[in-house]
Amino acid sequence: MSPDRKLAELIDPAVKGTVNVLGACAKSPSVKRVVLTSSICAVAFSSRPKTPEVVVDETWFSDPQFSHQLKTWQWYAISKTLAEEAAWKFAEKNGVDMVVINPVLVAGPLLQPEVNASVEPILNLINGKKFPNSSFGWVNVKDVAEAHIKAYEIASASGRYCLSERVVHYSELARILNSLYPTLQITTECEDDGHYVPTYQISKEKAKSLGIEFQPLEVSLKETVESFKEKNIVNF
Repeated sequence: MSPDRKLAELIDPAVKGTVNVLGACAKSPSVKRVVLTSSICAVAFSSRPKTPEVVVDETWFSDPQFSHQLKTWQWYAISKTLAEEAAWKFAEKNGVDMVVINPVLVAGPLLQPEVNASVEPILNLINGKKFPNSSFGWVNVKDVAEAHIKAYEIASASGRYCLSERVVHYSELARILNSLYPTLQITTECEDDGHYVPTYQISKEKAKSLGIEFQPLEVSLKETVESFKEKNIVNF
């Protein structure tokens, strides 16, 4: 898909839609605070190095130019980055009390009958596909929901809140799934033969200030797979 088409289909709606909602909120005296769902894609994608010792926190901002280089999530990352940037500019200019939630990949029980982009990598592993040479953070959907509620209810909440229980390489994701469901024999093969992309850390400090206690990744993965089974997405 061409960049112009991506601009029309993903970026413009994300930016304009976000600003339009904030505009409606700004006109309503009954709206006291806006809690905006953004993404870690608006935080962590820049030229700053990410290694196991590096801690990504709420002061980081993604660089749209860097995001153009991504192999996956490219346009999603750009749209989320620009939408959040526009939201902060609007909120500051118009005096909107806004709090932003920046979750990583969200796992856990599915509400919808179909598989979304966050949990598709888990399904791919179950279906025998090789894993990509990538490292991503994961968080439980129930923790994300709780964070949104707390961000609204707690008067002192402000700014951005990164939500991540753990950042793992896909090889670790495969290992955990194998330990939970040994009969599935999840592949241990990577899509390429290069050195594994390093993991990094995402700060939990601000999230903890909301009272969030993250569900372990193992729990989130098990809940995801069991939800797949309940919805007949997988059968074993």
